Amino acid sequence: QVQLVESGGGLVQAGGSLRLSCEASGRTFSNYAMGWFRQAPGKEREVVATINWSGSAIYYAESVNGRFTISRDNAKNTVYLQMNSLKPEDTALYYCAADPVGGLRVGVWDYWGQGTQVTVSS
Repeated sequence: QVQLVESGGGLVQAGGSLRLSCEASGRTFSNYAMGWFRQAPGKEREVVATINWSGSAIYYAESVNGRFTISRDNAKNTVYLQMNSLKPEDTALYYCAADPVGGLRVGVWDYWGQGTQVTVSS
């Protein structure tokens, strides 16, 4: 089992920045791809960004490309999501996830955190 705990969410004005963190425990962190996902009220959960075990392969959703940066520190068992130039449409519950392989479909990810709320005011 992998346990994931997100932190760093909050309320921010449009144009502001937040950094989310997700700390993992339970298994060897560097064996897992990591991903950030989000779910807004009334909408399906969607992928935001993913990173492979070494950080050499990264994916961003088109809606966040150029504004968000995913990174990981395997020594600290932590994955980060730096979010800049935030927009009201970025408001959602943000989840991190872990999987040995990963992918763009929500359903392939094995382990999930509880989520951290990000609210962007206009």
